[in-house]
Amino acid sequence: MSRLLRCILPVIVLTGLVPALSSAQYKLKLKYNNSSVYAGIEIGSKGVKMSLLEIARNSKKIGSFNILKDTSVNTDFITFNDASFSATLTSVCNLYAAAFLNYNIPTEHIFTVVSSGVKIQAEKDNKQSWINRLADSIRFKMKEPKRAVDVVDVLQEARLSHLGIIPESKRYTTFLIDIGSGNTKGGYFPNGNTKDLKLFQLSWGTKSTANATEKRCDGDKSIANFSKQLGRVIAGPVNTEVIYTINESGAYNMSDNIAFSGGIAWSVATLLLPELTDNAVVSVTYDDVAKFSEKLSASYNAFSDSAIVKNIKDNTLDKAAIAREVKRVHQVFDQRSLLSGTALLLKIMRQFEGIYEKKQFYLIKNGQVGWISAYVDQNISQ
Repeated sequence: MSRLLRCILPVIVLTGLVPALSSAQYKLKLKYNNSSVYAGIEIGSKGVKMSLLEIARNSKKIGSFNILKDTSVNTDFITFNDASFSATLTSVCNLYAAAFLNYNIPTEHIFTVVSSGVKIQAEKDNKQSWINRLADSIRFKMKEPKRAVDVVDVLQEARLSHLGIIPESKRYTTFLIDIGSGNTKGGYFPNGNTKDLKLFQLSWGTKSTANATEKRCDGDKSIANFSKQLGRVIAGPVNTEVIYTINESGAYNMSDNIAFSGGIAWSVATLLLPELTDNAVVSVTYDDVAKFSEKLSASYNAFSDSAIVKNIKDNTLDKAAIAREVKRVHQVFDQRSLLSGTALLLKIMRQFEGIYEKKQFYLIKNGQVGWISAYVDQNISQ
C-alpha cells in the first residue's frame, strides 16, 4: 500500500467512500492525443470543489485545456467553526483520494488552492489563522510537508477566471462579470495582454441583495411585497454602486461582449433556455432576462421541472436530463434568491444596453471551474 493510501484510507473509511474508491479506476474521455490529466482542488467560501482537466503536453499556450469533470461538497468553511473546519478538511482529503485512486492522477499533478472569497471573509472576521491551520492540517494528513496551499486574492482570481472561462478569440473584447453570493467581481484586459487586468468589484451578490430586501419586508413575507422591496433595494444602494463602478471601469467603450458567470447566470440560463441544457454558454438579450424576471414573480410554478419539460416539443431532447438540471437549480436557489440575483443581473446589463451600440450578452454555466482550471494550467505552463 502506498504512503498516500496509508494516510488517507482511514479518512475514506470513516466517510463511507470505500465502495466508490475501491472499484476499478474510471476512464476519462480525453480530447488530445498526447496529454496529461491534472486536478485542482479549490477551498471556497461555501465548500470544496475539484476540477479534473486535460492539458496537451506539447501545448505552449495557456487556455488550451479540456475540463473533464467537476464536483463539489458543501462545507461552509467561512463560518470558521470546528464543524465546518473538520468537514472541509475531510472533503479535501476525500477529493484528493478520489483523484489519486479513481483517476490515477499523480500527487504532483494535484493542486490545492484557497479562493479569494475565503481570504476576504477571514480578513474581515480576523480569522486568517483558520486558513493557516487548515493548510497545515492538509499537509499533515497527506504526509506532504512541502505541499503548496496557495491563497489567491481578488485580482488573481478575476484574472484567472477570465483566462479559464473566456476563449482566446474573444480574450480582449470581453468583460467578464462573476455574480457570487456575497459580492460580484470580474474585469477585462484593456491593453492587449493578460497581465494588465482592469478589476471590477461590487459589494452586492445574489445573497446579499436578498438579505437587504428581507430586512425591508417588515413582517410581510409575500412575494408581492418582496418584489416591491427588491425594486427599492435595486433602485437605491445597488443602483448607485453599479452605475459608479461600471462607469469607472471604462468597460462600455472597451468591450463588445459582456459575459456573466456565477450561480445566478447558470440558473437563469437553465430556466430560460432549458432546451440548451448541454450548452456551456448561451446568448441572451436584456429583454429576454427582463421577461424572465417578470415571469419569476408572477408565474413561478411555470419554472418547475415538470412544467418546463411539458412545454418542450422537441422529442429528440433528453427531457429527463433537463428535468434533473432544473431540479438542481431549485435545490440551490428559492424564488426569492432567483428574483434577487436576476434583478442584480438586469441592473448590470442595463448599463450596457446602449441606444447606438448594442453589446452581446452571454451567460456562462460552468464558470465555477474556470479560475481553478486556469490556475493549474498556468502553474504547469511556467
